[in-house]
Amino acid sequence: MSDALKIAYSPCPNDTFVFHAWAHGKVPGAPALDVTFADIDITNGMAERGEFDILKVSYAVLPWVLEEYALLPCGGALGRGCGPLVLTKEPGEAKDLAGRTVAVPSERSTAYLLFRLWAAEEVPGGVGEVKVLPFDEIMPAVRDGRVDAGLVIHEARFTYRNYGLSCLADMGEHWERTTGLPIPLGAIIAKRSLGAERLRELAAAARESVRMAWDDTEASRAYVLEHAQEMDPAVADQHIGLYVNEFTADLGENGYAAVRGLLTRAAAEGLVPPLGRDALSFG
Repeated sequence: MSDALKIAYSPCPNDTFVFHAWAHGKVPGAPALDVTFADIDITNGMAERGEFDILKVSYAVLPWVLEEYALLPCGGALGRGCGPLVLTKEPGEAKDLAGRTVAVPSERSTAYLLFRLWAAEEVPGGVGEVKVLPFDEIMPAVRDGRVDAGLVIHEARFTYRNYGLSCLADMGEHWERTTGLPIPLGAIIAKRSLGAERLRELAAAARESVRMAWDDTEASRAYVLEHAQEMDPAVADQHIGLYVNEFTADLGENGYAAVRGLLTRAAAEGLVPPLGRDALSFG
């Protein structure tokens, strides 16, 4: 596959669902893909090092990589009612986190930016220590009392009750209430050095792959479940239903407004470098 474009995306159901058709050569005229699976904290680092032609990354990492990569207007994850959650062992209020230890999946994640923006408004004096843990270790750490709270993503929205945990706050609910915009989570980026014409071809291929996934939802099922890390099929379906939506097919005006809003607010808090005026331009 020497002529194939190197792409990395997560084994999560939304990504395998979106990219199934393209990765299997089913999208007419689309360039071949050489696929690597990696969790998003890994792909964020790949983007910062300029590795791979196409990557699924956190929107939070864009300010560090947009000189080398362009944001594709499709294939990513934005939505409503799908934000990260702050979990605790016992029910409580935001003020209870003041000075407490919170586990997060990455400090270069959209989840972390949303959490910091929420805490700046809702937690007097701020939280205490922030510990970075792999996302699948966060709920056990909260349950076992090794941290006071955990910021969770992915399918944890559907499974945290299995650990006996309580949802202290929904970062997405706070974002939507204060901005009216969808929640920007994961972006698809491609190297600008591929050229404007190739970038347009990649966007078209991603969009067609999404359309084909919707047209025949069973076609990708084996691929999705093969990489879903023993996830219950019903949870995988919930995951896809939540994270694959109209913004996956096209960011549109509201999608771009959400991305700009997140990164502008985060820059104002000193969490990310400021975006250049045309940083989100495509092609």
